[in-house]
Amino acid sequence: MDEQPPVAAIEAIHEVFLRTEAAITGPLAELGLTPATAQALWALSPDEEPPSMKAVAARLHCNAPNLSFVAGQLASRGLVERVPDPRDGRSRALVLTEAGEQVRAQVMRITVDHSPLSGLTPQDVTTLLAIVRRALG
Repeated sequence: MDEQPPVAAIEAIHEVFLRTEAAITGPLAELGLTPATAQALWALSPDEEPPSMKAVAARLHCNAPNLSFVAGQLASRGLVERVPDPRDGRSRALVLTEAGEQVRAQVMRITVDHSPLSGLTPQDVTTLLAIVRRALG
């Protein structure tokens, strides 16, 4: 029996994720990063207001204790700072340091370069992005 198109699409997206993660594990380790610490850096954009720890945990689909552990690793390396959240003084926000911004840029470049998507044409990437954004709402 042939696979249903949604199942095949989800399997293909998952395979892209798995292949990308496998390909970047070594280069990330050379930077002293794990997949979890790299994902946390990716979730912090230098172009936006520093997100609360709660917002970062939501972006990463993880719990607060897990994010606290990862944030501690990044802070000990000088890549992020935990500061009072300007929107809620009871909470903490994560801010990329200058070094964190540089390492984040490396993580993004490594991920893009090692992804199976890197072999697509610019038009294919544009089409794929439009479809995925539509699926994500």
